[in-house]
Amino acid sequence: MTTTYVHRSAIAHNSQSPYTRFKNLNFGDCRWTDGFWADKCELAERVMVPHMGMLLTGEIGHAYNNFRIAAGLMEGQARGMWWHDGDFYKWMEAATYVYALNKNPEILYELNEIIEVIGKAQEEDGYLSTHVQIKKTPRFSLVTNHELYNAGHLLTSACIHHRLTGQTTFLDIAVRLADNLYSVFQPRPESLARFGFNPSQIMGLVELYRTTGNEKYLELAGIFVDMRGSVPPELHPTVPYWFTGDQCQMRTPLRMETEAVGHAVTAMYLYCGAADVYAETGETALLEALERLWSSAVERKMYLTGALGQCHHGARDNFNMIHEGFLEDYLLPNATAYNETCANIANAMFNWRMLNLTGKARYADVVELVMYNSALVGISVDGKHYFYANPLRMNRAARTYTSDCDCTESADREPYIECFCCPPNLVRTIAQLSGWAYSLTDNGIAVNLYGGNQLQTHMADGSALHIRQETDYPWNGRVVLTIEACKEAPFSISLRIPGWAAGSTIRINGSDIGIETVPGTFAVVERLWKAGDSITLEMPMPVSLIEGHPRIEEVRNQVAVKRGPVVYCIESPDLPEEAGILDVYLRGNTRWEVEHRMEFLGGVTTLIGEALLRTDKKQGLYRSIKHPQWETRRVRMVPYFAWSNRGTSEMSVFFPVLWEHPE
Repeated sequence: MTTTYVHRSAIAHNSQSPYTRFKNLNFGDCRWTDGFWADKCELAERVMVPHMGMLLTGEIGHAYNNFRIAAGLMEGQARGMWWHDGDFYKWMEAATYVYALNKNPEILYELNEIIEVIGKAQEEDGYLSTHVQIKKTPRFSLVTNHELYNAGHLLTSACIHHRLTGQTTFLDIAVRLADNLYSVFQPRPESLARFGFNPSQIMGLVELYRTTGNEKYLELAGIFVDMRGSVPPELHPTVPYWFTGDQCQMRTPLRMETEAVGHAVTAMYLYCGAADVYAETGETALLEALERLWSSAVERKMYLTGALGQCHHGARDNFNMIHEGFLEDYLLPNATAYNETCANIANAMFNWRMLNLTGKARYADVVELVMYNSALVGISVDGKHYFYANPLRMNRAARTYTSDCDCTESADREPYIECFCCPPNLVRTIAQLSGWAYSLTDNGIAVNLYGGNQLQTHMADGSALHIRQETDYPWNGRVVLTIEACKEAPFSISLRIPGWAAGSTIRINGSDIGIETVPGTFAVVERLWKAGDSITLEMPMPVSLIEGHPRIEEVRNQVAVKRGPVVYCIESPDLPEEAGILDVYLRGNTRWEVEHRMEFLGGVTTLIGEALLRTDKKQGLYRSIKHPQWETRRVRMVPYFAWSNRGTSEMSVFFPVLWEHPE
């Protein structure tokens, strides 16, 4: 692809990356105008980002205080987790996106003040990690101090800040920090070969290379990829023994790996970083490994909601503890599923990168699935309460939920979580999502995500392109795109046909011209366009019952309910008071009524149908049965992402199914 117009303000500046099929647009070229994502983006601007900033710059979060202490501007102790710096940088990134969209000078003033303090906290040689500095812990002495994780999020946030504000203050800090990392890790000391535990630094280094053009940052990113599994387990003075194997993706070199293993977030961050390295180097072995790992994670270990990380604690062998990570293929429990919000978001991040590399719609399908389900469930309708873990069933009679483990397994959304990695990760993703909606192709544009928006951009040849998109998606499958300005030469518009959208049709200016629509692909419409032309995509949205692979034992003879990209659940507030979530059986022949409620749970489409409630409850681990007793009730299903906004409740996504009404 020959690019003459360089989009330098893109989230990932891949305009000049030689091994990407899709190129990213300048952030702000696409703006949500109405509908689902416009509402969420407006909530991020009005509530999510300001409220989170109040937490993190105040006494509750203490993140900003850590920098002030490290800078010598106040007395005190480091608080929060060792990776709290990274959480703060993610919030700064979210605030920068909001500023880029609304140009509120107060946001920029606050960020500038914070950046000044961060600069004062940075050591003369570029090192920066506040807990290590305040506690006077030796640098790079223990992998779980998360120095590289903190550094990676600083690098990414600083690149975004520079691109969207034009300022260099934060970028200067990032360059000094990256130079420090280069001096430590470029010589590849064996004692640090296993140090890239939580590898956000790979993504950050590639973006810094794209921003500055300094090739040593790309070199260092490649070194961190190469170091995975490069030394035997006995050479790990900086790594606890239980982190020497699959938990940190350290057992097998990445290029030889065949299975998604270990901590789900660190795995996805590693794959994201490797994808970024491939985009610049084109090394075939990297892409082949990433495709294998995608297949393992998405086709054999991913939940219906797009969530990853099947368990909180587990073990594969005596020296390989699994924490917040992957289990074996098809082992997908519901009530005990961990599904950390960060892992789900990282799944979307990885698939967005694979979409950029390959131009294949299946990756955008996963991005969409995650964003409407396993990512968005991590924040409440009011934008102020958070989930860390996201099971597909909440049954208080079967599992105890407490505030232990830093509230990561709470039965309710929490106003603050001591391990605060997930909330700012989700908020920055919501704030930047308009930058994922479209991509540049060789001679056209690809529509990756649907939602009411206005696109005003430049194509690869520099020509202007303005498109207005109107839709009630995801509640309605009708999307209308109107060309408002374009060049006077043929170009293509590629429409993603979601994998669930069988029977979709495309009309141009009201006429069906025979464009083939294959679910899970892009339908490419190439022609000479003119201002006023319209494209109407109609995607049927029947209510579908979804069963799992036969090897997923937990959901055998059970089904979930899905409509379009949205997964549904039943929550106990919508059941009779005497009924529990485990009493519910679905009828396979139920005709679901689709009802949109503007004032309910932030405005959602619900499903109403008949279910059967089991009334013959018996005690005991095992019990004999002859004829179950049932009661027919109309029940309401709500989108999974919207559950737990009406107080403590039970919930389930999967239910036993009866295909005929019992006698």
